[in-house]
Amino acid sequence: MVCGTVGCRGAQVTYFGDAELQHYRDKMLQVEYPNVDQSTPPEVAYSQRPRTIKEPSDDEIWELTLMQAVHTAVANNKMIRTRTNSQQMLLNPSVTPSVYDPAIGETGYLFGNRGVEAALADFDALLSASTTWGNSATVQNTFAQFVNNNDTGAFTSGLSKSLATGGSFAINHNWNYQSTNSPFVPISSNYVGNLQAVFNQPLWAGSGVEYTRIAGPQRAGFGSITGVSQGVSIARINCDIDVADFELAVTQMVKDVEDMYWELYLAYRQYDAEVANRESVHRSWVEVKAKMDAGARGGSAADEAQARENYFDAQARVETSLATIFVTENQFRKLLGLPVNDGKVIRPADDPMEAEFVVQWESSVLDALTRRPELRRQKWQIKSLELQYRAAENVANPQLNFVSSYQANGFGSNLISNSSGGPYNSMYNSLGSGNLTGWTAGLQFSMPVGLRTARMQLHNIELQLVKAKAGLSAQEQDINHDLAEAVQRIDASYKVAQTQLDRKIAAVKRVEATLALYEVGARDEQNQGVTLDLVLRAQAANAAAEIAYFNSLIAYNKAITEFHWRRGMLLEVDGIHLTEGEWDEQAKEDALKRAWERSYGTPVDSLSTEPEEFGSTVPYPKTDLYPGLPQGAEIHSISEPVVPAEPTLPPAGDAGQTRLPE
Repeated sequence: MVCGTVGCRGAQVTYFGDAELQHYRDKMLQVEYPNVDQSTPPEVAYSQRPRTIKEPSDDEIWELTLMQAVHTAVANNKMIRTRTNSQQMLLNPSVTPSVYDPAIGETGYLFGNRGVEAALADFDALLSASTTWGNSATVQNTFAQFVNNNDTGAFTSGLSKSLATGGSFAINHNWNYQSTNSPFVPISSNYVGNLQAVFNQPLWAGSGVEYTRIAGPQRAGFGSITGVSQGVSIARINCDIDVADFELAVTQMVKDVEDMYWELYLAYRQYDAEVANRESVHRSWVEVKAKMDAGARGGSAADEAQARENYFDAQARVETSLATIFVTENQFRKLLGLPVNDGKVIRPADDPMEAEFVVQWESSVLDALTRRPELRRQKWQIKSLELQYRAAENVANPQLNFVSSYQANGFGSNLISNSSGGPYNSMYNSLGSGNLTGWTAGLQFSMPVGLRTARMQLHNIELQLVKAKAGLSAQEQDINHDLAEAVQRIDASYKVAQTQLDRKIAAVKRVEATLALYEVGARDEQNQGVTLDLVLRAQAANAAAEIAYFNSLIAYNKAITEFHWRRGMLLEVDGIHLTEGEWDEQAKEDALKRAWERSYGTPVDSLSTEPEEFGSTVPYPKTDLYPGLPQGAEIHSISEPVVPAEPTLPPAGDAGQTRLPE
């Protein structure tokens, strides 16, 4: 106690000689690494050297279809990869969406972020027991200076359970032992005990099955913090929100895979166009070089130098486009969860869609407003706040509880005894006789004057609900605009693709005509010879026109993908459906057992035994759109559509479909 009062003081220490803080520098300032030993994934361990234009390789060609690419990405990516979260996954994978997130949310156990099982655990029975023994010797301040020696023992046990009505029920069993040498105690060694049943039920604030399902059973120890978001219903809604977040991440990944697939297709087409242009320019250079060597017309040194310059410019563009293929393929492989190089070169096997994609605007808007995961997520938020608002209204009232208990008491010189020694020979015999009983029943009332905390909670949730509904309206408006923009892009890119195709055809004819005139040495109307420069310009324009055409065609197909994405149907179009994993055999047996138990229950018409439905297995229909339609007219079906695994295109010439001109 003296040392604690004085406290600690630093002593003045004197060292002999000179020294350096080498230990501090070597140990305290160095970077340390965690001792984590995890095997390297095979996609990295067995990956080969990446392909480069400096060291090309003759690898096997992998003709990959679009559906194969999408399904490969879904199968390989446990961590959901997108084009925007690559840096996030590298820096902090814990916040990156993954296939584990719904299960992690389902198994949450912390207050404020609990899953359904943790919310149901509030209704598990709690078993407690304790026993203590002791001895105390004290001197009585009397003439005889009597030493009072007491032996004590205590045993307490209880089984308590929270009820769905908000009440609680408990069974407690206690007994105490006392042994004393005091001459004034008739029975020096005795046991006193009881068996008690306690039932408490809120009658006003915090009462009712609906409140308990939403807010969970009331917890002691939180003071004025009530909280109305810890019940089973809110936990289930939170799990549905996690599923919506997971679907959003998967949808974004699928869209990125499709976009990258068409970008890789475009890179190959650009490479083919640049190669064809290089070969054409090379032939022109060879011809001019031959004319220059022979001293023929059209073979000047200037023409040869220009042709040679154009050839090397075309060769540089070929090398650049080849490098673009390698880089795009590597990015595509990362999205698919594939190794950098597995001895195969990915080449898209599907051609982009050339048929006109006709959009039915009204049904598309209905699809977007009923199937977009963002709207479903926000509606779950609104439903959660609506339920919390009901619970907050409940607790914004005074606390009035019914309390009751009934107990049987016991007393005896022994705890357990089979011998007949009077009514109080054994405590358990006395307890079992039921002659010593007691009971209590009454009401408890409490109310913070003004109920300001509860009313602020109610007002706060009301404001959150108003904001959530306003947010839903804003989301629907934005989705409507985004869908309109997607439709505009489809039409615009289709018209541009048609125009670029006409340009490509004209560019081919220009090359043929210019080259023919150059070869025969003809002259145009201004009596000017068709020079090599015009031929080279025509060849470059032909390559640019072909690249522009495929750029517009890929933009058209990416616009269609974006339209399905904005419509909320991208996963269904690609044949992807989200579902929960199958139960194991033990889970099936437990579910069947509980089903049999429920089948023996007797329904009571006067009681509401099932909660109000707040979810549906199909999208909730939108009935307030297009009020000008005749009564009974339908422009959209809410039932689940049957979508083929791979979408098929209608043949050319069908009604409502036109193809780009050949």
